[in-house]
Amino acid sequence: MTLLNIVSPSGSTHTTVTSHSATHALAALAFSIPVLLLAGCGEKSGHANANNAPMPPPEVNVVAVQPKDIPLSFEYVGQTAGSRETEVRARISGILEKRLYEEGSRVEAGTVLFQIDQGTYQTQLASAEAAAAVSQAKLNQARREFARLSPLGAEKAISQKEVDDAKSALETAEASFKQAQAQVNEAKLNLSYTKVVAPIAGVTSIANKSNGSLVTLTDSLLTTLVQTDPMYVNFSVTETDFLKLNKDVGNGKITLPSKRAANGSLAFAVQIKLADGSIFPTAGKMTFASEKINPATGGFDARAEIPNPKGILRPGQFVRVMLNGATQAHALSVPQRAVIDGPMGKMVFTVSPDNKLAPRPVELDGWSNGQWIVTKGLQSGERVLVDGFIKAHTPGMTVTPVTVASSGATPSPSSASAANTSASAAAHANDVKSPK
Repeated sequence: MTLLNIVSPSGSTHTTVTSHSATHALAALAFSIPVLLLAGCGEKSGHANANNAPMPPPEVNVVAVQPKDIPLSFEYVGQTAGSRETEVRARISGILEKRLYEEGSRVEAGTVLFQIDQGTYQTQLASAEAAAAVSQAKLNQARREFARLSPLGAEKAISQKEVDDAKSALETAEASFKQAQAQVNEAKLNLSYTKVVAPIAGVTSIANKSNGSLVTLTDSLLTTLVQTDPMYVNFSVTETDFLKLNKDVGNGKITLPSKRAANGSLAFAVQIKLADGSIFPTAGKMTFASEKINPATGGFDARAEIPNPKGILRPGQFVRVMLNGATQAHALSVPQRAVIDGPMGKMVFTVSPDNKLAPRPVELDGWSNGQWIVTKGLQSGERVLVDGFIKAHTPGMTVTPVTVASSGATPSPSSASAANTSASAAAHANDVKSPK
C-alpha cells in the first residue's frame, strides 16, 4: 500500500491510499498530459502560420477592348395590320337568304359569301328584256321605213320633209333601243349583285347580318375581309432617335444599308419579336416612313412588310419591331455582363497593367448582340473584368487576369452571380470619384 498525496488545481492536498499498479498508471497519466498539451499548442501554432501565409491573387476573366465595326439594331413597338382590309357590302336591297362561308375561314377572290333574294331582280330583268324587244321591233320598222323612202326622196317623188322625218324616226328608234339595252344590262347587273362575292383573297370576319335580315343601301355592311399575306407592321420612330440617326449618319459614325427611297424608307431588314419573346421566322423590309410627325404619337409613322404565308400573324397584334442592317464603325464594346450599376451610374472594372482593379464610370449608347457600345470612359487596349466579381470586387485589389474572347454569348455560371454582387462591388467603389 502506498500513501499518495494529490494536489488539486485549487492548491488543496488530498491523501489517497493506492496500490503499486495504480501508482504506475497515474505516473503514466502525469507524463502524457504535458505531451498532449504540447501537441495541442503545436496544432494551434500551425493554424496560425497557415492563416498568416499570403493567398495568391484570384483568377478572373477579362477582355481587351478593341475598336470594331458593330452591327446596330433599332427596336420599336409596333402593331400588325392586314396589307388589305376590305368591307364586304351589299350593292342592292333585299332579304338575305343565306350565308355561304364559314366565319373566320380563308377565302379566295370571287368566292360567293352571301345570297340575297333574287325574285325581284329576276322580274326586273324580264321586264327590261321585254321593253328591249319592243324597242328592237320599233327600230326594225324605222329602218324599213327609211329604206323605203330614201330612194323616193332621191327621185324627188316625195318631199324632203318626209325623208327627214323617216330618218329622225330611225334615229329615235335606235336611241330607244340603246336605252332599253342599258336597262337590261342594269337589271342583269342587279341580279348578279344578289350573289355577294369576296373582292379580295383573305380571312373572313363574322357576319353582321343573319339569314332573313333585310339589307338596305344605308345598312349594307355584311362582313370584312383581311389579307394577311403579306402583313403590315405599323410603328413610330421617336423624334429623338430620328434626329440622332441623321446626325450620326451625317458625321459618318453610322452607315445605313441603303439610301433613302422615294417613299421615305431606308430599306432596313426587319424582324419582329412576338409577345412570348420568340422571333418570327420570316424577315421583311421597311417600306414606308412619313415625312412629318404624327401629333398623336410625337414620332414619325413608319411601316414594314412581313411575309406571312402560314397566317401565323393576325391583325392587331402588338410586336417589337427590330430594324437591322445599320453599322457603327470603329466602336468600342464590352460584354453586357461586364457592366454594373454603381453609385455614379454605369461602370466597369478595369485591370491596370500591374493587374490591379479600378472602377471606371462609362457612358453607353445601346447594345448589340449582347455587347454594350461604350462611347466614353474606355480606351482601346484596356482590359475589362467580365467574370469573377465574387472573388474580385474591391478597388485596388491585385488579380490574375485571364484574357477571353469578347462575345455576347450567354453568361457563364461564374458570371451568373455577378448581377447579385454588383451592388457589393458598387459599395466598395463608392469612394472612387469619376475622372475629370
